[in-house]
Amino acid sequence: MIEKENKHKILILGASGFLGGSLYKELCSYFRTFGTYHTYNYQLSKNKHFFQYNLEEDDVFEILNIVKPTIIISSLRGDFSAQVIVHAHLSEYILSHDCKLIFLSSANVFDAYSKYPSYENDKTLSNSIYGHFKIKIENMLLRLPKKKVVIIRLPMVFGSQSPRLNKIAQSLKDQTPIEVFPNLIMNATTDSRVSQQIHYIINRNKTGIFHLGSNDLVHHDDFIKEIIETLGAKKVILKNVYTTNDDRYLAVLPKDNKLPKHLQSVSQEIILELNR
Repeated sequence: MIEKENKHKILILGASGFLGGSLYKELCSYFRTFGTYHTYNYQLSKNKHFFQYNLEEDDVFEILNIVKPTIIISSLRGDFSAQVIVHAHLSEYILSHDCKLIFLSSANVFDAYSKYPSYENDKTLSNSIYGHFKIKIENMLLRLPKKKVVIIRLPMVFGSQSPRLNKIAQSLKDQTPIEVFPNLIMNATTDSRVSQQIHYIINRNKTGIFHLGSNDLVHHDDFIKEIIETLGAKKVILKNVYTTNDDRYLAVLPKDNKLPKHLQSVSQEIILELNR
């Protein structure tokens, strides 16, 4: 058994999801780590570290009062309005307790800016419902004391069990078209990299806004083609989707809050990781 690193008690909201599950695996050997799951699961229901939680119906304070976390990681999915209310409750909790919130946000908070990549202190602006919702929660959290909040903005996240990779694999199997966006310039990451980076942020007691994507930018179609190549597919049907005549950026790059070199990555490393 690895000795617990420190006194932190971590609660991961959405720990049964793709990213939340990866975070739980990364952190549970080092910290007292708890998580929530949405759909009933016999094994999880027997695990004293997991709580069934429906964000539209259940009171998050009940779980908070049982766990008494010093760090809450929010990787929730689900109804946007309900999520806003939950984060208002979380804000209330961390203000009155010795507790910090790590919120997983998205590059979509910048999706109205298509001419260039975005950095941590750039003004957020979105044309999408998803981006608007993430901005709403970010703005709520940015009103809290700085030492209480970490905002993690993520680009496209891949991984061996990621919904994105599963969808590509299923399309290859079914011989159905895979959508690619030739005009989209982006960066990417994997669930395991994000989990390691957040582990570092917790250990070093960091706060503020972090952009956790690859340091280089790639065209979406090139990146997806490389992934398909690593999967060894022979017959591939690609469907080019043009949302604009010009190149558009959806990329989050670090400028002010850079992590150490060993925690940074480039897109080629991400492709290689998916092939392991």
